[in-house]
Amino acid sequence: MNGIGHNGGPTLAAGYGFRKLAWGKARKSLLKTLPIEIVRVRVARAKRLGIDYKTYASIRASTGHDVVAFLFSGNALGLSVRKPVIKQDEAARLAGLDGAAERLAAIYSPLSPKVVLEAHPNLLDMAAQAPDFLSGWSETREKISKLVRSRDLPKDGVVVIAATEIEKEWCMAAKLAGTIAAERFFASS
Repeated sequence: MNGIGHNGGPTLAAGYGFRKLAWGKARKSLLKTLPIEIVRVRVARAKRLGIDYKTYASIRASTGHDVVAFLFSGNALGLSVRKPVIKQDEAARLAGLDGAAERLAAIYSPLSPKVVLEAHPNLLDMAAQAPDFLSGWSETREKISKLVRSRDLPKDGVVVIAATEIEKEWCMAAKLAGTIAAERFFASS
């Protein structure tokens, strides 16, 4: 059988037992096994970043690099012109990241990144203007990439913390490491 939907696994014809054994060994050899010491270090790193190990491991596996920064959208931080202050619980979560990863923010107009930084000294490492909701793909890529480059960070080590679908696209546009929904990120504190 070699039609649509066939996964190319062993057939049930004569010699099935041997083929099943060989198929199983081949699959197992494809799976990367990590020494327990490395797994322990990575579990501790995920805990330090405040994200679950499964999320951390999938980001590491897809990029090959560690998480070095989080890029928060203004929406993820709950910021607006009327309320340019981060809520206490979210501020505590950000403060807990100090030294574990850089804390970047992309702030929507008309709110100024400078106002946000001044309102939260030592809570964010960098803030810049976010792409507009109507920005094209290349403009979005350029704004997000410029923010990451300004801190001399590897793009594949930066994770977007997003509150909307448009913000999730920042990851693809700028070729960043991944995306975590804001409610999930802040709930894990």
